Formats: sequence, C-alpha cells, structure tokens
Amino acid sequence: MSGTEIELEKKKAKYGMLAVIASNVAIAAVAAVGVWRLNGDTSVVVGILTAAFTAVSGMTTAYLGIKAVSNTARSMTLAAGPVQQPAPAPAPAVPAPPVGTDAIPAPAAPTSSS
Repeated sequence: MSGTEIELEKKKAKYGMLAVIASNVAIAAVAAVGVWRLNGDTSVVVGILTAAFTAVSGMTTAYLGIKAVSNTARSMTLAAGPVQQPAPAPAPAVPAPPVGTDAIPAPAAPTSSS
C-alpha cells in the first residue's frame, strides 16, 4: 500500500466516524427536544427514547460492522498477494458428434460427376 492510499484510508475512517458521531448527536438532540416539549407524557417519551436508541445503535453498529468487514477484506487481499488469472481451457479441436437417437444425420458430401 502506498503512502497516498494509507492517507486516504485514514481520512475515510476519520470522516466516516465524524459522520456517525454527528448523526448520533443530532438524533439525541431531536429526542431531547421531543421529550422536553411533551412535558412528561410517559408513553410517548418512552417511544421517542426507544426510537432514538434504536437509531443510534443501528447507525453505530452498521458503521463499525462495515468498517470491520472492509478492513478484514483488505488485509486478506494484501496477504494473498497479486491475483493471478487462471489459464483458459483449450478449445476442443473437433466438435463431438451429437449423442442420442434423435440426432440429425450430417448431409452427405457432394460427388463430382465429370
């Protein structure tokens, strides 16, 4: 991996985590305002807090899961080395004749009449 690729990966990780944190803060702020404006209606407050918790945990888990799979795939690719293409199978020289009772016979070769 070259230096520019490493720097790119660092920036992607930093900004990805920053996006997750910013969205989690926004979800928490909206939930807090919702709870504050409802003035203690417990059934609705529980619903808001449950939805906020689900959104925050889902977003964080998705980011960390995708990042872990990406890192694992990258490390496996780097450990395996360059990918080699398999050699193509040679084509058969003569096509095989049809098999079965319903095979169509080949036409007879023309005869010369001189």
